[in-house]
Amino acid sequence: MIREIVGYGFIIFGIAFDFFGALGLVRLPDVYNRLQAATKCVTFGSAGILFGVFVMEGFASGGLKALICMVFILLTSPVAAHAISRAAYRSGVIPAKVTVVDLYGDELRGSEDNESTKT
Repeated sequence: MIREIVGYGFIIFGIAFDFFGALGLVRLPDVYNRLQAATKCVTFGSAGILFGVFVMEGFASGGLKALICMVFILLTSPVAAHAISRAAYRSGVIPAKVTVVDLYGDELRGSEDNESTKT
């Protein structure tokens, strides 16, 4: 009884995070902000759902599979998001006007200056 309540609590928590991630995809202005919303919310949402399944199933076959999937998502999702955002930035996707901080602007402009002096 308690395991089911706690498990359903984690599942509801995960569904709420997934909903906010989907809302962020619609509402945020550019690819970088959307990627942040999608990555953080969907990572924690999926982890919450899978942890809820693990709590309900225990160390049975289904629970262990859910736990392994949760660890895999927690490890790979941030790496994939970083690779996508870095590729978008290097290919020239401009951040929205509301983006205040651009830490890589000087680095990118510096590499473009170096490439133009080589030719």
